[in-house]
Amino acid sequence: MRVFRSPAEVPADFGPAAVAIGNFDGVHGGHREILRRVVAAGLTPTVLTFDPHPARILAPGRAPKLITTVAQKLRRFEESGIEAVLLLPFSTEFAQLSPEEFATRILSDTLKTRIVLVGEDFRFGHKQAGNTATLRELGERRGFELRPVGAIEGRAGRISSSAIRTAIEAGRVSQACRMMGAPFALEGAVVSGQGIGSRQTVPTLNLAPENELLPKNGVYVTTTRDEATSQEWRSITNVGNRPTFGGQGLTVETFLLDPPPEAPPARIEVRFLTFIRDERKFAGPETLKVQILRDVGAANRFHRRFASLRVG
Repeated sequence: MRVFRSPAEVPADFGPAAVAIGNFDGVHGGHREILRRVVAAGLTPTVLTFDPHPARILAPGRAPKLITTVAQKLRRFEESGIEAVLLLPFSTEFAQLSPEEFATRILSDTLKTRIVLVGEDFRFGHKQAGNTATLRELGERRGFELRPVGAIEGRAGRISSSAIRTAIEAGRVSQACRMMGAPFALEGAVVSGQGIGSRQTVPTLNLAPENELLPKNGVYVTTTRDEATSQEWRSITNVGNRPTFGGQGLTVETFLLDPPPEAPPARIEVRFLTFIRDERKFAGPETLKVQILRDVGAANRFHRRFASLRVG
């Protein structure tokens, strides 16, 4: 998959393209349906998205915490069959483009667009003056067809990035997984902790998450993936402040349930499957260790059920 970080990087012979436009935070079920239709269109399947999120520039006080990092989003695009991504730097200058300038410069001239897919509530251009009706009219003049995609409903109602954020912040990671079509995941470097776990409870991998959005404090059943080798382990993860040891800063500590590697990985992705319990303060390390072993038992039972469902 080719990634262009400015219009100038797109080659002159690019296209013709079917283009999905949006922020795609979380790459949830609704987004995946748009991506599926882009791939099925029979042209160069392309995504046009933005970094930073437009709200970070236009309304920083209301900008959401993002569910996925740019790297996670790009991986999910590629897994969906997307062949090219234009990752546009969103700036105050770019925000001044009129709907017609956007359609002409970016869609027609740069991407050689023939089909555009967007959500039905899509807005674009200076002061969000353009909507799907505007885009359809511009497409008739610029040689591309608009194919809006309606809202996608899940078992809990309409799937949206805001609903997924609410679920994750409440610890309902299994619900978020259903809406996203994949587990919510944190990724980043493995960093040195204070050594408390290896000395007094159980050894853990300490993650410095690059994601903006974190699940609520607590203990979760997870899987952990080495980003360099793609090796995976069943795991259990605590997000919190280590109150038993008087901790102040937030930590993400993962205990591997499978035999660990000889050398710890440099970077990991931790995928959250279900919530076990809230974080709480224990009388001391021994009491905490007993609870951790109970948590491990709960996690092992979950992983066994999960594996049997996948096999079945």
